[in-house]
Amino acid sequence: MMQTPTPKRRLSKLPAFLAAAALLGTTAYTLPGFLEQPANAATDLSKTFDNGAPAAGFADLVERVQPAVVSVQVKGGTTHTARRKMPRLPRGHGMEDFFKQFEDRQGGKKRRSPRRQLSSHGSGFVVTEDGFVVTNNHVLTEGGTIQVKFANGDEHEAELIGSDAKTDLALLKIKAKGKSFPFVRFAEKAARVGDWVVAVGNPFGLGGTVTTGIISARGRDIGSGPYDDFLQIDAAINKGNSGGPAFNLKGEVVGVNTAIFSPSGGSVGIGFAIPAHLAGKIVADLKDDGNVTRGWLGVVIQSVTQDIAESLGLDQASGVIIADVQDGSPASKAGLRSGDTILTLEGKKVKSPRDLARKVAAIKPGEKPSLELIRDGKTMTKEVTIAKLPGKKKVASAEKIDDEPKVSLASLGLELSPTDGQGVAVVDVDPAGPAAAKGLRPGDHILEVSGIEVEDPQSVASAIERADRKGRKSVLLLVRSGENQRFVAIPLKQV
Repeated sequence: MMQTPTPKRRLSKLPAFLAAAALLGTTAYTLPGFLEQPANAATDLSKTFDNGAPAAGFADLVERVQPAVVSVQVKGGTTHTARRKMPRLPRGHGMEDFFKQFEDRQGGKKRRSPRRQLSSHGSGFVVTEDGFVVTNNHVLTEGGTIQVKFANGDEHEAELIGSDAKTDLALLKIKAKGKSFPFVRFAEKAARVGDWVVAVGNPFGLGGTVTTGIISARGRDIGSGPYDDFLQIDAAINKGNSGGPAFNLKGEVVGVNTAIFSPSGGSVGIGFAIPAHLAGKIVADLKDDGNVTRGWLGVVIQSVTQDIAESLGLDQASGVIIADVQDGSPASKAGLRSGDTILTLEGKKVKSPRDLARKVAAIKPGEKPSLELIRDGKTMTKEVTIAKLPGKKKVASAEKIDDEPKVSLASLGLELSPTDGQGVAVVDVDPAGPAAAKGLRPGDHILEVSGIEVEDPQSVASAIERADRKGRKSVLLLVRSGENQRFVAIPLKQV
């Protein structure tokens, strides 16, 4: 399991994070297709409990659901033995300091080492009578033989049906034709903070281990991927619990245990589980064809901070601002532009870049949702045809900055130089200046100032002067760092 959010793995030996694709929603989600079972299925273990707190303990619940929980072992697979890396967190992320402590303790990055054979252990649970098993993607190694073991000692070989690294989920199928297995269901009702949870799994290879706790929080972003939306639970979860279920008092699976925050390597009461509404959808997609299809808009977006809102003349900081539009993308074809501020998608308020990413990912390719946005101070609506999320693209190397005449913008703490290409190059940044405080670095390129394209340092200075004359407290720059673009609102020093 991922730890620290470490997939059931210790923080101090954290693996590269697998994306936890979260498609957040507070409404009930009816699981499609193969997860729907007959109401009278004899082996359905998720139908016998109400929500009352068990005065006599959890033994009755555990006896009912434990037969559907399995230990997952992969033998003979290969992996890299490189030390596990900390996730890349955005500047100012709430867990940035925690992760930095552990990275410093480990002495920074090390070289990738050769591949070696290994065995991995994790947990899983059966979700259909014919033997489909849910686990974490990170539990599985490349090319190994997968074995699942039940609490009663029965052991079976299983095959991988499909996996999704973005959500760290995988679907297995037990190789046993004609045999029926006890199974459990995903919960349709969203878990609430304070609800009881019972975690069952295979920590440290000790199969059939049960721990209890509550839902501590919802919607956690742990830096593992673009769709993070974890449940936080305080039931003890350790290495080997990865892929195991967290049950509610009805015996329904409310989450798939995936990660822990662990300074010591053991449980400290901060665990993370993929919520049932997301896991159910991903598992259903994997069952269909072994893959997960996500919607794609094709924009680089960032939050609208108060500084950015003020520089755009907005009354309040809301929505997300488009920093870049990919060529040939649905956004490009719909006429979206850098600098557009997206307020709603299909009438639903867009709260953050992650919120928009989840909403778009949940839309089927070919559908045409409407976007409400602000452009140049005017509100408008655009219809966009969502496409299928493409695979990863190669990133080109950063451009070199030629030795050109330099212009100083002392008020912002910037020294600029013209380029043969697009925008103006940042060649020096005063570490005590406002530009450095906003993250600008030598090598960045300023493409626009207050929505106006700039071609030389003097045009940057002129645009900043105009913003100052208008009484703006900050000026909005469109900045390119390598292949990425972002908006940066830099405070103006009023004279």
